[in-house]
Amino acid sequence: MSEIKDHAALSEVFNKDEDRVNWHDETLWFIREKRDRASHGIADWELLRETASLIKHNVLSNMHKYLVQFEANAQANGITVHWAANAAEHNEIVLSLLKEKEVTRMVKSKSMLTEECHLNDYLQKHGVEVIDSDLGERIVQLANEPPSHIVLPCIHKKKEEIGDIFHKHLGTPAGMSDPQVLTETARIHLRETFLTRKAALTGVNFAIAETGEFVVCTNEGNADMGAHLADIHIASMGFEKLIPKRENLGVFLRLLTRSATGQPITTYSSHFKKPRPGQEMHIVIVDNGRSVQLGREDFRNSLKCIRCGACMNTCPVYRRSGGHSYHTAVAGPIGSILAPNLDMEKYSDLPFASTLCGSCSNVCPVKIDIHDQLYKWRQVIVKNGYSSKQKSLGMKAMTFTLSSSFVFKTAGKAGRLVMKYAPFAVSNKLNPWYKQRDMPEPPAESFGEWYKKNRK
Repeated sequence: MSEIKDHAALSEVFNKDEDRVNWHDETLWFIREKRDRASHGIADWELLRETASLIKHNVLSNMHKYLVQFEANAQANGITVHWAANAAEHNEIVLSLLKEKEVTRMVKSKSMLTEECHLNDYLQKHGVEVIDSDLGERIVQLANEPPSHIVLPCIHKKKEEIGDIFHKHLGTPAGMSDPQVLTETARIHLRETFLTRKAALTGVNFAIAETGEFVVCTNEGNADMGAHLADIHIASMGFEKLIPKRENLGVFLRLLTRSATGQPITTYSSHFKKPRPGQEMHIVIVDNGRSVQLGREDFRNSLKCIRCGACMNTCPVYRRSGGHSYHTAVAGPIGSILAPNLDMEKYSDLPFASTLCGSCSNVCPVKIDIHDQLYKWRQVIVKNGYSSKQKSLGMKAMTFTLSSSFVFKTAGKAGRLVMKYAPFAVSNKLNPWYKQRDMPEPPAESFGEWYKKNRK
């Protein structure tokens, strides 16, 4: 990854390959269209969204109660519950459990929380080999890259590039890009991993307070393979994954995969309630800034997120800038309202990486007001002095211009003259708008002048 840590600059890197940008855009929009067809096939879709949103609202309002209830029921089931205040504590807990069992090799299924905590790097630095068993995650792991999408980790990779990665690391023939061959190669490669790893880590999609169980949703069955064959199963969970009752689960399962990929349901929705005889099961419940977000009235709804990725698939900015341009574990619109909560200064650019078109809010299955939160984060960032100097000066100039009708009219006339007689002054690389677009033809007159002349 580049040392650049700014969405606009990283987007420019992605946009150097125009064919890739167009393909990325079209592929994600195709998935968005699948989502639309799947949602339109359910008569009570909007009722489901509203119900899910209200269930999550209940959880966020009673988090203290549900966390205690879940812990008690999970412990009664034989699960050991750990609490981690931040990423560092989460990683230390996982490492200590592995060291206790003298484990140096672990298999892991997809977990965005462990990406948020940078668990893989931490364990590898401490002598633990980690193999990601989700195919997309394994591809980006072999490429030494982070995932670019929370559901489709290697969506930025073409099959030819995946073929090159497999040739380098797994010994496939050079130039082989047949998806069936690559998938079979990955299956053989991971089969040995499942059979030999004595420790498995999974994420958590939903945790049920009423029963103390947790649910993991996959399309490949890799979470089950890892957990069922391992002597110790560790689950990493952000506390917002809680739902009150098992009967609530049906609402979210109907929404999740339809929103994510347009499927009617995930291929595997696996319930883990108690360890099998001779196995240990641990769950690490992580805060890592979530309680701060919970206390921010304008932003707490972001904790309703069920990580479907629908907002990414519909976002015109994400589709044409790529997931890595967001330089955070969770990219796209939802990542842009979660990341500033962790580090407002470091991620101050992300809420501005949006057109505020509202499409993200329209497709969100739990009705998070994403575009409203993006707008509110912009205000918070500017008030706290974290916006760039260039942006701050530009906004001050616009404030001065728009606060005076005389200055506004004069600036408009000057702008039209410059665009007409000295177009090079605006049609150059210093103008960010011009980098991707042709500047418009200057109008002969302003709207005010036209209205004054034509009104009756």
